[in-house]
Amino acid sequence: MKLAILSRNSSLYSTRRLVEAARARGHSVRVLDPLRCYMRIASDGFTMHYKGRPVSGYSAVIPRIGASVTRYGTAVLRQFELMGSHSPNPSDAILRARDKLRAHQLLAAQGIGLPVTVFGDNPDDTVDLLSMLGPPPHVIKLTEGTQGAGVMLTEKPSASRGVVEALRGLYANFVVQEFIAEAEGADLRCFVVGGRVVASMRRLAPEGDFRSNLHRGGTAEPAEASAEEQAVAVRAAQVLGLGIAGVDLIRSRRGPLVLEVNSTPGLEGIEAVCGRDIAGDIIEHAAGLA
Repeated sequence: MKLAILSRNSSLYSTRRLVEAARARGHSVRVLDPLRCYMRIASDGFTMHYKGRPVSGYSAVIPRIGASVTRYGTAVLRQFELMGSHSPNPSDAILRARDKLRAHQLLAAQGIGLPVTVFGDNPDDTVDLLSMLGPPPHVIKLTEGTQGAGVMLTEKPSASRGVVEALRGLYANFVVQEFIAEAEGADLRCFVVGGRVVASMRRLAPEGDFRSNLHRGGTAEPAEASAEEQAVAVRAAQVLGLGIAGVDLIRSRRGPLVLEVNSTPGLEGIEAVCGRDIAGDIIEHAAGLA
């Protein structure tokens, strides 16, 4: 199979592992920087060039598109799709997952458990908006944030109002959520590939923080996701249309709640913690689509 990986940096751990796994399985693989791909769009067909040469004939494309290049990266991926390539994470699915507000609406509409979330635009509505959520603590999240960046915890109503007003002054997009105290600063990352959870790890927040992301100094350990947690993770990925996803759950008194569905989950942490060849799982899934 002729396979392309869309990545800005071929030396990144996740990109390197995918290349190794593809070659180990006898596939032809090439890493393409999406920002160096350029397109011709016409009613008589779609074409793509990369660094001055035509690009065509890729059976499958695995996107590793960072949040900062979402718009252009998904346009490139869509062009590949229109040229006949398959992708485990289609362009529209990535766009759904990257927009936290949209993703929450879609997941909630399917009955998937989430922390209660509120969203508004007008400063005059802030007090009533927060009353819809209930008393603090509140978690305030930028809708384009990644790896725990842009996530704040407020413990008093005045603090919640102040952060909301400050973010509105910066024209930032954000949501406000209930704080799930019983999670005790831990979450569960379920790695979904092709409709099943292939690995899961429990992430713990560092002392003095509530964010468990490894990039924020959190620690991780292998974990066995329950049947219910696996079903929720798989369903969340399916609702957004993702064949590959890192689904972050927290354990609450009312069952597993989805915090986020990541369309470009990193491999380094979870492969090291769980000792599984997840890159190989991804390559085999992508090859099965072609």
